[in-house]
Amino acid sequence: MSVQIIFDNFPDLSEKQKEQFTQLEAIYSYWNAQINVISRKDTENFYERHVLHSLGIAKVASFATNTTVLDIGTGGGFPGIPLAILFPETTFTLVDSIGKKIKVVNEVALAIGLKNVTGIHARAEELKESFDFIVSRAVTAMPVFLTWTKGKIKKKGHNSIPNGILYLKGGDLSEELSGIKGCTLFPLNIYFKADFFDTKKVVYLPIAH
Repeated sequence: MSVQIIFDNFPDLSEKQKEQFTQLEAIYSYWNAQINVISRKDTENFYERHVLHSLGIAKVASFATNTTVLDIGTGGGFPGIPLAILFPETTFTLVDSIGKKIKVVNEVALAIGLKNVTGIHARAEELKESFDFIVSRAVTAMPVFLTWTKGKIKKKGHNSIPNGILYLKGGDLSEELSGIKGCTLFPLNIYFKADFFDTKKVVYLPIAH
């Protein structure tokens, strides 16, 4: 699966963005050989299962200029790095408790010339700042995740949707989300055709929670 799958689903990319997305596979292959940030079985489907999956969030929210986004448990940079390429006027802070993964994040950002990404080796709870949106890719169950995000979302926003959490999750979420009011689920198979997305969703929870 080549980078073309990104171009097909996001046809308005600039030449610079196309070049940055194209560079990702080789850079991640290099770093993955040293620090395992992507499962080996997924490397063949890198653009579909990591990059396009991350960009599912962009089908739900189009971040305005000067928006601030926190990616919790980013691992090697997903969903933060692909989103940072897509939204160059948005500032992304990528956090992970494993230092070597944040090293990869910062090296990837440097290699492709991303100026809007900061990788921080820390636990989310240790951060003092607040952000417009918090994104993540299935790092834990949603009730636990909410305890990590407490007080970290700005009340006042300037985007087309209210500030809040945009969380990539798969499978049946009815039990996990049963006690959380205000969630909206966006099935990714509405936007992307590949079978991989059949059970994948973006969970959107506005600040009002």
